[in-house]
Amino acid sequence: MPDPIFSPAGPAAQAEPIRMRTLVLLRWFAIAGQMAAVVVAYWMGIGFAMTPVLALIAAAIAMNLWEGLMPPRRTSARLAVVHLSFDVVQISALMALTGGLVNPFALLVLAPVTVAATSLDSRQTVALGTATMVLISLASLFGLPLHDSQGRELVLSPILALGHWTALMIGVVFFAGYAHRVTGELQATSNALFATQMALAREQRLQHLGGVVAAAAHEMGTPLATIKLIAAELADELDDRPDLQADAVALRDSAVRCGEILRSMGRAGKDDLHLRSAPLRAVLEDAAEPHAGRGPAVEIRAEGPEILRDPAIIHALRNLIQNAVDFAASRVIIESQLGNGWLAVTIRDDGPGYPPALLARIGDPYLTSKRGGAQREGYEGMGLGLFIAKTLLERSGARLGFDNGGPGAVVTVRWPLDRILADARAPLGNNPNWLP
Repeated sequence: MPDPIFSPAGPAAQAEPIRMRTLVLLRWFAIAGQMAAVVVAYWMGIGFAMTPVLALIAAAIAMNLWEGLMPPRRTSARLAVVHLSFDVVQISALMALTGGLVNPFALLVLAPVTVAATSLDSRQTVALGTATMVLISLASLFGLPLHDSQGRELVLSPILALGHWTALMIGVVFFAGYAHRVTGELQATSNALFATQMALAREQRLQHLGGVVAAAAHEMGTPLATIKLIAAELADELDDRPDLQADAVALRDSAVRCGEILRSMGRAGKDDLHLRSAPLRAVLEDAAEPHAGRGPAVEIRAEGPEILRDPAIIHALRNLIQNAVDFAASRVIIESQLGNGWLAVTIRDDGPGYPPALLARIGDPYLTSKRGGAQREGYEGMGLGLFIAKTLLERSGARLGFDNGGPGAVVTVRWPLDRILADARAPLGNNPNWLP
């Protein structure tokens, strides 16, 4: 099932697109620039419709003051569209009152749609961009002329006017598209990194939980042994009371059963808390174990030195193996190679392989395209598995390579030995048998 944190219907989809404080601050900057342009034009003797221009600037000031009097509130996408639409209309009207395409500041009409592209969805951005293009065209056709200090009308030649209009149309599309794409990729990467941190935190919590289990098993061993001893003595003393003797025997057997459970839990806790290193094959078996019974056979042909048993490395390898199992036809093979100063692990499957056009992007977040147009039935994913694996393994010093092996996909993970080898020491043995 898709993760609700990142699904379209999840909380992330309802996040505040842009803070009202930001919209108001940007409008104050625009107002300051408009007032500065009016003052400079008046000082230069440029003739324009002063009163309507000042009225439009006053409307923007009133909008900001009104927002300042409102209680703090979250900005919805609809409210952001309303405010940005007001800005587009106000700037376009100023453009029309100050010469249309002759006004050198006409390009500032691109600001609201660029802001929209960074904070709103594609549909809202396209709607605001279309409205901006229409308003620019109307301001170009019906704009009031400017006059210089001698009263001469300032005009552009038709070819320059057409070029200026075309540049503004291209600017709307380019700036909006560029800002929307970059913002979307940054947001996707941010969400994916958050998912990576959650996955690693989960592995670390499981590791710490193992230590708690081991400690609890150790502390409960002595009381259980006492219960077993007393229950056995009571059973021996109650030969004349078969009903009570049966209860004592049941109590003794339950204590024995609890002891067996705690021994098993103690071994698991010891593994998670104390086993900081393990042979390469053992680490790979740990990573592959959850996917052993999912259909395709997982064959490990890897032998190697003792390496760090890091939860991040195990989780990352598990994601790579899961991806191979998801798309394999019948078999996944895991191999290793030890070189001069490096250790490599290769995971290959006999599935359709990666689409050649996407090979350069493998490991990017939210790359959900199916391999070769095929996918195992029941598979659901967001393209985060490979991204999480790549991020965690690169943090461990590894470099990853993705390729097609004909048939199937091939993933190679290669570490420098000084980043993956564990300290030379003997592995811990089993916990002592402290339960009777």
